[in-house]
Amino acid sequence: MRIVLDAMAGDHGPEPLVRGAIRAVEETRHHVILVGDVKQVEFILNREHAMHPRLSVVHADTVVGMDEAPRASLKKKNSSLAVSVELARNGEADAIVSAGNTGATHMTVVLRWRPLENVSRPSLAAVLPVPHHPVVLLDVGANIDCKPRQLCDFGVMGSVYAREIFGRRVPRVGLLNIGEEEGKGTEVVHETWSLLNKSGINFIGNVEGDDMFRGGVDVVVCDGFVGNALLKFGEGLMSSFTSYLKDELTSGNPATRLGAWMVKPAMRRCKARLDANEYGGAPLLGVNGICIVSHGSSDENAIKNAIRMAGDCVKRDINGKMRQALNPMAGRIIDATGRE
Repeated sequence: MRIVLDAMAGDHGPEPLVRGAIRAVEETRHHVILVGDVKQVEFILNREHAMHPRLSVVHADTVVGMDEAPRASLKKKNSSLAVSVELARNGEADAIVSAGNTGATHMTVVLRWRPLENVSRPSLAAVLPVPHHPVVLLDVGANIDCKPRQLCDFGVMGSVYAREIFGRRVPRVGLLNIGEEEGKGTEVVHETWSLLNKSGINFIGNVEGDDMFRGGVDVVVCDGFVGNALLKFGEGLMSSFTSYLKDELTSGNPATRLGAWMVKPAMRRCKARLDANEYGGAPLLGVNGICIVSHGSSDENAIKNAIRMAGDCVKRDINGKMRQALNPMAGRIIDATGRE
C-alpha cells in the first residue's frame, strides 16, 4: 500500500513522525510518502541512515498549526495536509495519516474527497483498548450535534469496521445512554434506538459507560460531544492512575520497592495491552478514501501503528464494505456478517 504521512503536523514536529515512518517500512511492506519540508525530512532520514527505497518525500511549503481555525486552514493550498489529501485524491496514494489539527484534517478530507454514497455524515471512530477486546467508540469529536439518521449510520459503519479490522464476526452495537432501559435518554436517542433496531446490524440496545469495560459490547454509538469528553476523561484517568501507582511503588519502604521490581514485567505487559498507541489513531469513516487521524502527541510507535492500520483498512476494502452495508436498495438488509 502507498500511505501518505503528513510529516510536519503534530505537537513535536517532524522527528517522531519521520521515525515512525521509518519503523513502518521496516516492519510492513507499505510504501510511505512523507509530505513536508524536504530539507527537514531528509535531514532526519540521513541522520537515521534510512534512505529506504519504500520511503519517498514530497515537498510542501507550509504546515497547518494545531490551533489554527479549520476554515482558515483551507486557504493554505500547499500545506503538508493539503498536499497529502490531494495525493490520495489523485490516486497517487491509497491512504493518509495525520497527527495534525483534527478539525482541519476533517474539514479538508470531507470537502476534497466527499462522503461515501448514502453516508449522512462521516464519523471519527476511536479504538478503546479495554481489557477484553478493543471497543470502537464513535463519534469522538467530528460531529457535535447529531441527528438520529447520522447516529444510525455511525452504528453501521462502526459495525463494519469492528468486523473487518478486529475480527468481531457479529459485532455487538450499543447506544450510549444514561440507562439500559429503552425509554431512557433524549428524544434523539429514542429515535436513534428505533433506527438501529431496524438497521440489520447486531444492535443490543442501550449501554452505559461502564459496559465498555465488561466485554459485552464491540461498538458504542454517541454524538461527538459526548464521545470526545468520554475519550479525554479516559485518557486523563489512565494517566493519573499510572502516575499514582508509580509513586506508591517507588516511594515506599524497601519491601514495597522489591515488590515493585518483581511485578514490573507484568505491569509492562498490562500497560502495553491498554496503550492506545498500539492502534495508532482514529479512522475517519464514511469518506471516499482512508484517513487515520492520530493524536498530536503521538510517538513513533503510534505513527507506525497508524500507518499499519491505514494499510489494513485499504486491504480489507473498508469503504467497499460500508457502501454495501449502507445501500438503501428496497428490500435489501445486510446483516452483521455481511450476508444479505
